Amino acid sequence: MIKRLLSVALAAPALLSAPAFAAEKEAAGEPVVIPAPPAGQSQIVFFRPSAMGMAISCNIRENGKMVGTTNNGRYFVLTTTPGAHTFTTKSEATDTLNIEAEADETSYVKCKIAMGIMAGRPNLSPSTKEEFDSKSAKMKPSDPEKMAKTIAEDDAKQAAAPAK
Repeated sequence: MIKRLLSVALAAPALLSAPAFAAEKEAAGEPVVIPAPPAGQSQIVFFRPSAMGMAISCNIRENGKMVGTTNNGRYFVLTTTPGAHTFTTKSEATDTLNIEAEADETSYVKCKIAMGIMAGRPNLSPSTKEEFDSKSAKMKPSDPEKMAKTIAEDDAKQAAAPAK
């Protein structure tokens, strides 16, 4: 009986590591290919590499309206007009990033979660295609249906809020 328990206990780490190995191999795929924006338009790829603050979303707003949300290990692409754009995200503090979107070009913005007092603080920073490419094989797109639902709920909440 003790020999049987010992053999199972010794085999357990190997059994537990097999799925982890398979997931690691699957995650080592090719970088995500982002197609060019529609003619005359700009696009911005917002991404959040896997890191601390897994439960905190990076809700991206422009002029107070939520335009998208991304969670740990996710990204989304926002198609927009060329020109100046100011994006914000917040939890216990607000972070702001100004982008000059160029026609027919793609910009990249990384959301990172920093330590906060009560909750993590999302931080937006300019990034590059190379940085996105180096992390994108391990990321998934944000779920468009879930994101649309979150945006609709936020719109309803904003409409119901008393005017300031």
